[in-house]
Amino acid sequence: MRYRERALCAPQKEEPVILGIESSCDETAAAVIRGRRLLSSVILSSAAEQAKYGGVVPEIASRAHTDAIGEAVERAVAEAGLTPASLDAVAVTYGAGLLGALLVGLSFAKSYAFALGIPLIGADHIRGHMAAAYLADPALEPPFVTLLASGGHTAVIYTESYTRFEVLGSTRDDAAGEAFDKAARVLGLPYPGGPNIEKLAREGEACIPFPKMFSGNGYDFSYSGLKTAVINYCHTKEQKGEAYSRADVAASFQSAACGVLAERAVAAAKAKGVSALSAGGGVVANGFLRGLLQEKCAEAGLRLVLPEKKYCTDNAAMIAAEGLLQYRARNFADLTLNACAHIPLGKKGKIVG
Repeated sequence: MRYRERALCAPQKEEPVILGIESSCDETAAAVIRGRRLLSSVILSSAAEQAKYGGVVPEIASRAHTDAIGEAVERAVAEAGLTPASLDAVAVTYGAGLLGALLVGLSFAKSYAFALGIPLIGADHIRGHMAAAYLADPALEPPFVTLLASGGHTAVIYTESYTRFEVLGSTRDDAAGEAFDKAARVLGLPYPGGPNIEKLAREGEACIPFPKMFSGNGYDFSYSGLKTAVINYCHTKEQKGEAYSRADVAASFQSAACGVLAERAVAAAKAKGVSALSAGGGVVANGFLRGLLQEKCAEAGLRLVLPEKKYCTDNAAMIAAEGLLQYRARNFADLTLNACAHIPLGKKGKIVG
């Protein structure tokens, strides 16, 4: 009897121990959870090497993952105070992300699960960002609304149950994180763009009237106009030989980019009649956005669930958290599981799950 059949026949543990593995971009990460309790989290990043090239180079990322994956997993299990024999399942990101990078983590996870005779769980990276909320607040239960803001996705999502959700609104062009990176590039800031925009913005004022993006009804977003406005503002000033404050540009961009995120997420939560709003994705590590969400949720009487900043950016704790949901639903993968560069979030108004 293979591991999958044994797992299906075995009695359910109240608090299963899940190893999470994440390698979708430039972070090699491993984490262990017991139920909703995080036991360890290890992140080995190649960001410093990538910064030399102004962004992530897929080949460099893949090689870095190959060098670091074994150490990350070994440290995560050891720091959890466990041995591999204590694990109940291995959850691994199979998409979305860089194919070469994903394959490193996926190949390791398959071998590890097979050797231990435990289930393999394929985790969607984006659902992982959403599941991070369960570790931030172990008492959180569906239904609730999630603001997802990352380098590849921007959306407002209604979480109906642990495995079913509905996209209420999404970006019509660029994602929020992508806009941060492009604005940073125009301002001559190094990679990664988001944290450097936030740092520079602290020295300036939001005094430039950049557009607040798509202004139609509903919960959709658009960042192409805002991105273009920043580019045009800087280039026009430079062409005319006029001085301008890079810090004011950063602060004004950040205010416009984050303001609508907070407004629409809170509006969606109120419309859905839920009591809680969560947020996930790398942009949610932005301190200005976190402050806005806290302020607007307090005004609306909503409970705000925010993962720590380090669990908003890419990490394996969120993959383990998503793995736990799939483990309890008995959604296991076999060794034919393949990496996927793109996984659609789902069509607006349609329940996914």
